[in-house]
Amino acid sequence: MAHIPPRPVSDYHWLIRPFLRRQRRKYGAVLAPSLLWARLPMAFLGMLAMLGIFNRRRFPLDRRLRSLASIRIAQLNGCHFCVDLNAYLFLAASGEEAKAERVAEWRQHEDFSTTEHAVLDYAEKVTTACGEVGAADIDALRQHFSDDQITALTAWIGFQNMSAKFNAALGAEEHGFCQADRSY
Repeated sequence: MAHIPPRPVSDYHWLIRPFLRRQRRKYGAVLAPSLLWARLPMAFLGMLAMLGIFNRRRFPLDRRLRSLASIRIAQLNGCHFCVDLNAYLFLAASGEEAKAERVAEWRQHEDFSTTEHAVLDYAEKVTTACGEVGAADIDALRQHFSDDQITALTAWIGFQNMSAKFNAALGAEEHGFCQADRSY
């Protein structure tokens, strides 16, 4: 249960209400993080704008890899909503349900590619020990990605950490998008 109670949609800023109503039509309910973010209308609109940029087809990093990193970031931050949503997005992009369920133990499974290992390793390090990221970490990524892609990955990881930390701290409830394993 969210630590901050939601308001009726009609009580949110007029710029935000259409977005909340659209979520209700699409998902059957307004998503818990939206009801929290909507308390800060301009920040919410800014976050949505960033999300729109990240979700463009021409974004330099593959959607499947972004979703895979997002699952792990959500696990590390204890954001059940984010695990739920990102496992769903990973399944939609890849169809690999078993892999979505094993993200927490990615080092022990051979079906994660070297590129996926690089992404997950970097996502973990940025999430848990960002100040320790160094040239060797970036060089390891260069075996798989261009500098623009590394920048895009880092931006995505930062965005996902912000989102996961916000949602976890305020107790945003999961929606039930995906039934991937939550025993991380």
